[in-house]
Amino acid sequence: MQIIESLGQQYQENPKDFYINQQIPPGSALGILDENGKTIPLTEAKKPLPISFTKFTQKSVTFNNRLVVSPMCTYTCQNGILNDWHIAHYGGFALQAPGAVIVEATAVQDHGRISVFCSGLWSDEHIEPHARVARLIKNQGVVAGIQLNHAGRKSSTAPPWIGTQYIVSDSLGGWKDKVRGPSPIPFSEEHAVPSEMTKEQIEETIQAFADAAARADKAGYDFIELHGAHGYLISQFLSSSSNQRTDEYGGSFENRCRFFFEIVKRIQSVWPVNKPIWARISCTEWVEGGWDLNDSIRLSKCLKDMGIDLIDCSSGGMNSKQVIHARPLFQTPFAEAIRKEVKIPTAAVGIITTSAQVEELLSTQKCDFVLLARQFLREPSFTKRAAFELGVDMRWPLQDERAKRNV
Repeated sequence: MQIIESLGQQYQENPKDFYINQQIPPGSALGILDENGKTIPLTEAKKPLPISFTKFTQKSVTFNNRLVVSPMCTYTCQNGILNDWHIAHYGGFALQAPGAVIVEATAVQDHGRISVFCSGLWSDEHIEPHARVARLIKNQGVVAGIQLNHAGRKSSTAPPWIGTQYIVSDSLGGWKDKVRGPSPIPFSEEHAVPSEMTKEQIEETIQAFADAAARADKAGYDFIELHGAHGYLISQFLSSSSNQRTDEYGGSFENRCRFFFEIVKRIQSVWPVNKPIWARISCTEWVEGGWDLNDSIRLSKCLKDMGIDLIDCSSGGMNSKQVIHARPLFQTPFAEAIRKEVKIPTAAVGIITTSAQVEELLSTQKCDFVLLARQFLREPSFTKRAAFELGVDMRWPLQDERAKRNV
């Protein structure tokens, strides 16, 4: 009767956001499966719980497991506004009980979008559409994160399915003449030549990151991730191949990091202290003499000292001359090295496709979270299958319980 009353109360409070508040949230481990498929309670199990399904707490946020839906651009917004498609997209992931879902790279300024159709948080009109997505994710017992970004010299481009058209003109909704970067150096011959950012524009962008973070908090996101990777604006300042300024934002390592550090400080002035801040970085430029792992370790030490809670370890996208030999797990040594050298939680990402790979990375302490992108696109229910393959009885959403033994 108490459960019925509780459900009724939730419905009456807000029928549009009706959800089942499970005491043990989806994605949590209930026990270990024996050879007959019987659940052995964790307190009685003779073998340890796989690390993939252990909880992890950062500040006030507890992740029910270590599998995270990585931020992936979907190029499906108009004027930066999330829509019903995003409800289906992100809600579909959340219903499958990952530890967290991170919403795609979201621009802090309109001219900071990667493409015309990218997500935004540069205006208050973006808050409620994001709040709908965040509420839906959190109502399933899943942690909701969002990645904040400015594309810099890689902005005003077309979605990848349109082809090789990198520059979108103003007549088609682009902003070719507003493309900015630390120096007037294009990413490639196919990209727009950016104007060198003035100090006033640098200050405006730093404040825009803080304003977007404040809006992300109002929307209800549990944590933010700063996109300092893949050749977007923050990483453009970090790399000497794209940053050839002669003022305090260029030249030395410290100067090239200054823009990133000032963004972190400004965000911390508005972001709740009990919510985590993650940072994604490209751990190597994949170009001889370019930004490398040693630089990333040095940067990560500084970010840790500033209070960043986790380093998400990706690579590349910073230099059009990069040479990458992509293969399964090829980026995971970066997460391991930074975790070991800096003593900070890390996330591994990049061509990780099986539950065995996930568990090996976590159990050997190479990282603390595993972010999967394309694998979750191929198989949104990957978390459920991973639990079964690793011998874990995982809590499913109650609406799906009758299908549980058919995994």
